[in-house]
Amino acid sequence: MAKSNAIKEDSYGGLKLNYKRTFIIGFAFFGILLLWQVYDSWCPTFLTELFKEALGTNDTEQVQYLVGMMMAIDNLAALIMLPIFGRLSDKTHTRFGKRMPYILVGTFLCAITFPFIPVLFHYHNLIGTIAIMAIVVFFAMMYRNPAVALMPDITPKPLRSKANGIINIMGYVGGACALIVGLVFVLSSYLGTSTDVNQYWREGTANIWIIEAPFLIASVLMVASALILFFTINENKIEKDVASDMELGEKLAAVASSVEKDDEKPMAKENKIMLLLILGAEFLWFMADNGIGTFMGNYTLYHLHCNSASNMINNFAGGIGSVLGFLIGGILAGKIGRKWTIFTGLGMTGVALAIWLILSLAIAVPTPTAGSYNSFPIYLYVIWFVKGLGMSFVHVNSFPMVVELCSSKKIGQFTGFYYASSMAAQTVTPCLLGLLLLTPGFSFNLLPLYALVCIALATVIFFFVKNIKANKVAIKTGLDALGADDE
Repeated sequence: MAKSNAIKEDSYGGLKLNYKRTFIIGFAFFGILLLWQVYDSWCPTFLTELFKEALGTNDTEQVQYLVGMMMAIDNLAALIMLPIFGRLSDKTHTRFGKRMPYILVGTFLCAITFPFIPVLFHYHNLIGTIAIMAIVVFFAMMYRNPAVALMPDITPKPLRSKANGIINIMGYVGGACALIVGLVFVLSSYLGTSTDVNQYWREGTANIWIIEAPFLIASVLMVASALILFFTINENKIEKDVASDMELGEKLAAVASSVEKDDEKPMAKENKIMLLLILGAEFLWFMADNGIGTFMGNYTLYHLHCNSASNMINNFAGGIGSVLGFLIGGILAGKIGRKWTIFTGLGMTGVALAIWLILSLAIAVPTPTAGSYNSFPIYLYVIWFVKGLGMSFVHVNSFPMVVELCSSKKIGQFTGFYYASSMAAQTVTPCLLGLLLLTPGFSFNLLPLYALVCIALATVIFFFVKNIKANKVAIKTGLDALGADDE
């Protein structure tokens, strides 16, 4: 088979990924995770302080259900918009490509509005803060689906786990940038370090630039990543270059029944069952991961009484585990199949959560002296590393499994299905967990129990997904097999 600019001959049935181009495409995901890392690290605490002020209470747990509801409303909008923009981009044809217009417009509008969130918080405007958060999410959803769909558009099916690993590493680099910024401009410095952490904020003496800087820097980096993508990726040209490789990829796909190219034909029953099982399990593992992720900042500040910078370091530890998982998750899939690789990741995550639960119940949290914070538990860094490693095994293989089940004409639509499932989970889980925190006997120290139950249910559902290894091809080893993709 002739070599193309994007794909070169290799043991994957004659296919090899172009690493350079895949890394560049990863700049789209870089911007996405950069945005959400800042958003999820700061917005729940912003809402907590604003709701406490509005209700005239200092009881943090009392307002968590409201925090959860506000975070969920944004995700509800995303649940509706992701499939819409995915389908729209599938049918879009411009001289810039079908995904690029959405990526550029969405990124620039998101970058303009994002820095207004801390401004409105600083001026104690609850309604304004919630409204701007919703606007940011809308613009983010405009480009999230097309940005993610860009990779499978130009990557043959057997190579997509490898490509997805690289894309996710780029995303976590974006998340790391957000964490580094957050460590320099920590939320606790803005709120103050007295016994009443709201004192400086309520007195109006807090320096707004401490919380504004991460949002401004994130906006600048988002725009820069979109421009790099635009000036280096010619979407239309690449699609023509890889057309023959995409055809070969269809023949090597790991699916129960061959995928029809005709959009009018119904999806094969076996493939439909696989899709529903994957999306159902995905819903539950996102319930777990997003649930504890949403409230971890508040868990750190209000339950452990630790400096908020500790949570950022904890997220960094999880990010290191995730990057490692993205590097080796595809290799493991090449050995045992994507299904059992995901099972391994779910098992690792479940063990980490179980250990966290035991230690959380066994070790009492000391009350800090006035004007000080407790030391962050070292065991949480290890747990977050293992959880990050395990969940990366899951994520690096689950998305390729979904888009494996569709033709190239429906990638945006099926990407929409994947993210609709995750966003549905992220809509439900903050509300549910917030309401649970109002229940007598259920407090922050039971966060790992909630996540553990969700992971267990996800594992049961995913057990019924077929482990398809049809069309198996030779797998490289060592560094050459970075994220080996064969199913």
